[in-house]
Amino acid sequence: MILIGTSGYSFDDWEGPFYPAGTPSGKRLDFYKDHFPVVEVNSTYYRVPHPKVFREMEKKTPPGFEFLVKLHANQTHTRKEVAETTAMLLESVSPLVETRKFGGFLAQFPWGFKASPENAAYLGELRERIPADARLYVEFRHASWIAPATFDRLRALGVGYCSVDEPPLPGLVPPVVRATGAPGYVRFHGRNAKNWWGRGEGDRYDYAYTEEELREWVRKIRELEKETGKVYLFFNNCHAGQAVKGAKMMARLLSEEGAG
Repeated sequence: MILIGTSGYSFDDWEGPFYPAGTPSGKRLDFYKDHFPVVEVNSTYYRVPHPKVFREMEKKTPPGFEFLVKLHANQTHTRKEVAETTAMLLESVSPLVETRKFGGFLAQFPWGFKASPENAAYLGELRERIPADARLYVEFRHASWIAPATFDRLRALGVGYCSVDEPPLPGLVPPVVRATGAPGYVRFHGRNAKNWWGRGEGDRYDYAYTEEELREWVRKIRELEKETGKVYLFFNNCHAGQAVKGAKMMARLLSEEGAG
């Protein structure tokens, strides 16, 4: 099983490229759920919503739809008030848990979070704060983590490794796939090397994948599926609806490969 979606869905510049003109913001999820079976909620990185927000989102989606929820910045970047923030976030997603639509948490760490004994220990502390039955996935931004010891550590903790596609810049994580738990998880950020470090004039996620670039992932994804039984794919190149185009292109490529 491969579930494909986007990292977020409520973007004004998706009106036209994806949402019909005039679609109210409150109706975007109603439209989105007819095209994708899963969504990654990134807004929780900035603010933990009241449970009623997720309750209303859940009501708009059919049985079997899934939400993956990003951890707050307190938990991955500042690492302050971690216990309080974790408790708030667990309460926030409770409506999704109750309806079996909660796929797990994504911990996306910054580039400055490099491999070290102290940071490896923090991964264990974070895992302990989250109930064992709640899946946790980790995305690293620094290449120092790409080592056998890291994957062994994640398996021991019961934490899934999130593979990434991003620019081939020094220090960034290469497009490696590892199964440290089930399901598998892959995020597509685009390959906008020019603006990745904020030195250009545009958005680092302003990138349109080509069919050839996505074909590079088809075999990797199928192998990950064989190992884990289920894989989440999320497109985070959200500028002007490019994530939707990439997600649908990937779905087509996987379908063609399966038919072959």
